[in-house]
Amino acid sequence: MNSSQIAPPKEPIGDRYLSFYLNQQIPALLLMEYAQEVIIVPTSRLSPMPNMPECVLGLLNRRSRVLWVVNLAQLLELPASEPSDRQYQIIIIHVKQVKLALVVQSVEGVKYFPHQNSQAPTEIFAKLTPYLSGCIAQGDETLIVLDAEKIANSPNL
Repeated sequence: MNSSQIAPPKEPIGDRYLSFYLNQQIPALLLMEYAQEVIIVPTSRLSPMPNMPECVLGLLNRRSRVLWVVNLAQLLELPASEPSDRQYQIIIIHVKQVKLALVVQSVEGVKYFPHQNSQAPTEIFAKLTPYLSGCIAQGDETLIVLDAEKIANSPNL
């Protein structure tokens, strides 16, 4: 076999996004540069805090760091789903000096989309506009692209 015939694996061209569902109906994306890790945590590991907005579920001690845990669907004023099997799927984001644990319905994995594939949000997602950086059409589905910086700096927190 001639070694010149073997090509090195190609890196996908485009932006890497973490794909997940906010609730059972709404698929979303978040740039991977902000996603630190994805974990599954029993609901009993959260410490509820009084007098907090409804979207703030409590505090989580993770690797000797205390994180605020936020139900992302509720923060975005969407219907939230109940945790499955008394556990949360959590995306830990890191934006500048802020770390935040975001509860989502389910995490689907990493997806690549070509640069400049994002479009302006449609009217369907008008109330989410303060938290969006765009939308990406994939087949018959529209994926919303969330802006991690806007989420971390939300006035609702």
